[in-house]
Amino acid sequence: MIRLEPRSRESWIWQFGSPVVALSLTVLAGALLFYLLGKPVLETLAIFFIDPVNSVYGLSELLVKLTPLLLCSLGLYFCFKAQVWNIGAEGQFVIGALVGGAVALNVGELDNLIALPLVLVCGSAAGAFWAGIAAWLRTRFGASEILTTIMLNYIAVNFLLYAVHGPLKDPEGYSFPESALFSENTLLTPLHSDYRVSAAFLMAMVLVLVCWWLHQNAIMVFQLRVQAAAPRTARFSGIDSKKLVWRVLLISGAAAGLAGVSEVAGPIGQLTPYLATGYGYTAIIVVFLARLHPVGIFIASILLSLMFLGGENLQVMAGLPKSVSLVFQGMLLFFLLITDVMIRYSVTFGSGKQTQSARAASL
Repeated sequence: MIRLEPRSRESWIWQFGSPVVALSLTVLAGALLFYLLGKPVLETLAIFFIDPVNSVYGLSELLVKLTPLLLCSLGLYFCFKAQVWNIGAEGQFVIGALVGGAVALNVGELDNLIALPLVLVCGSAAGAFWAGIAAWLRTRFGASEILTTIMLNYIAVNFLLYAVHGPLKDPEGYSFPESALFSENTLLTPLHSDYRVSAAFLMAMVLVLVCWWLHQNAIMVFQLRVQAAAPRTARFSGIDSKKLVWRVLLISGAAAGLAGVSEVAGPIGQLTPYLATGYGYTAIIVVFLARLHPVGIFIASILLSLMFLGGENLQVMAGLPKSVSLVFQGMLLFFLLITDVMIRYSVTFGSGKQTQSARAASL
């Protein structure tokens, strides 16, 4: 008989080893999937994991995928640290892109030093506002932020579809559901003329450093830890849980909104109905894989960005749908949840009587 026995304390080996084991199992399961699909396993894995980044252009495209994912993940870091389960980074991303894009279409005549900051600030503020709806429902009515943020995702996507099919559709776009191209004054500067990586990548890296410093030093992060570990202790020590909920959701929404507006003001350059590519949902996997640490979030974001890029490469090189990347992300989360059980439990073999005898002997 196989039994799970609670550990006296959490295993630090499994705390760090669980993501590695989960990733290994994901690769093995992916290899089996490719085999069942009749594809050469090693060659297809190379197309998925290696070929996308075997050139300078490929690495630059990895950074393009990394930027919005990293921004969304860093925002969720604050929420999940306080056990406020914001599942709405996708909707906050879309609303940030939509509002920032609408502003960009109307301020193109202004100077770049005014127009671009205005676009970025409005997009980020829109993401914060969208998260603020969930914060208000949680603190005012006790509504679950899990449900409200998920539902707000669908509302945001439908707002985007309405805008690009209606008031923001390019009148000279031959009826395609997309906005006009943004003015140069409202676009983020590419880091190199030959590649699509924009200055948003630098903003994301600065945010990584800020979050790392806060993780080590800030009293707010300490309050988040206390609130998550012992809510009653937090309340008696004077920590206002409602203000904390507002704070982390607004920060998370602002980061996701910044990610969205950076996409439309960066490599895309216009509003399209295809902005909801899953960065907000993937950021949830990133944060859990990274063990709620900013440096880990950066590393995990690279891995998940590679999966996005690999899915597109499989579509071109192997004739598989790019949604294969979503399958890999799902398997990674599945195996991570399984292996995380080993942090708090150990596996024992034998009958129940033998297990009880062994436990009594150890005591």
